[in-house]
Amino acid sequence: MDVRLTSRTLELRRVVVTGMGTLNPLGNDVGTSWNGALKGESGIRPVERFEVDDMPVRFAGQVVGFDPSDVFEKKEVRRLDRFLHLAMGAAVQAVEDSGLDLSRVPSERVGVMVGSGIAGLQALYDNCTALADRGPSKVSPFFVPTAIANMASGLISMRYGVRGPNSCVVTACTTGTHNLGDAYRLIQRGDADAMIAGGSEAPVNRTGLAAFASMKALSRRNDDWARASRPFDKDRDGFVLAEGAGVLMLESLEHALGRGARIGAEIIGYGMSGDAHHMTAPPKDGMGAQLAMRKAVEDAGIAFEDVDYINAHGTSTAYNDRIETHAIKQVFGEHAYELKVSSTKSMTGHLLGGAGGVEAVFTTLALREGRLPPTINHFEPDPECDLDYVANQAQDRPARIALSNSFGFGGTNGCLALARYEPE
Repeated sequence: MDVRLTSRTLELRRVVVTGMGTLNPLGNDVGTSWNGALKGESGIRPVERFEVDDMPVRFAGQVVGFDPSDVFEKKEVRRLDRFLHLAMGAAVQAVEDSGLDLSRVPSERVGVMVGSGIAGLQALYDNCTALADRGPSKVSPFFVPTAIANMASGLISMRYGVRGPNSCVVTACTTGTHNLGDAYRLIQRGDADAMIAGGSEAPVNRTGLAAFASMKALSRRNDDWARASRPFDKDRDGFVLAEGAGVLMLESLEHALGRGARIGAEIIGYGMSGDAHHMTAPPKDGMGAQLAMRKAVEDAGIAFEDVDYINAHGTSTAYNDRIETHAIKQVFGEHAYELKVSSTKSMTGHLLGGAGGVEAVFTTLALREGRLPPTINHFEPDPECDLDYVANQAQDRPARIALSNSFGFGGTNGCLALARYEPE
């Protein structure tokens, strides 16, 4: 049989942000969170949900005042892990913000990619404790469904009846960015017209706090918790563990314009890389971070000098901030000193797999509103971190193109390039 292989040339479609949703330590919606970020507020507070008196770290970034029964029936609330509560809360906001009536579009043309780096950590703790203390019969039949990372995408698709691409990326602290980047690719190549995408994480429990404290990764400023997250500051001593979710509605430009949607920003590039170095520490030259940023800029088809702002990974650890700064300088050369760079983790803490989604929301707003969120708690300059970190106060400064960086354990890196949307 004569089998002839053919290939088709894809005409890549433009992809825009038409809806946003978030629950994070600064607020339970986009407007509250953004206003808090522009004011330089700290969302960090002492932990009161569970016992911490025996722990070396007793504070975190927590979502306060959110009632999951607003998005789930009460019996579902009891069955589902908190990361699913947060994911659905953010997704509902994003869909509503977009104005897209999902009941009136072909269901197979809309997909979901909402991931989590750790997923059902509380469910794992509860069921392992039940097994050890009371035996196998006390393990919940809902344990597996509520603990797996892809259930966020599954439940969101079920709620809205969308049957397009349904998946999730699980890549530690790069999860949210990778889900958005992969969703962007699916729309670009025509596999979907719209994607609900982002990340969610709920690690603020005894297991999560103890585990990261044991690694010596967390700040221990128990008596100064509001100023504990200090990205790029000389006296930074670790990150602040946080929970939350950030979800965006992405659409092809044609689809968005066809229904008269309000466009927040355009995703113009996406870069991924691996460190191939260490389980938790980046290489000193930041080569993985460099590669991700270079690939995002090259994918966007822009010059490095066109980038105005970077929402940094900026965790407030000694290694990350120094190495990310070095990577930015290697990629951008002298233009690095013209860039504005800020870490919103100074206000939210580190949301792990939810960070990329929340930070993509902030980056989109920075472009749309012409205002740059600050890096708060920047008191003492570090000679090795010598860029413009928008220290302590937001800046009214129009930016045309921005990057959003995420780097994760296992040496997995992601970078999104976004642009202010300008109608032709």
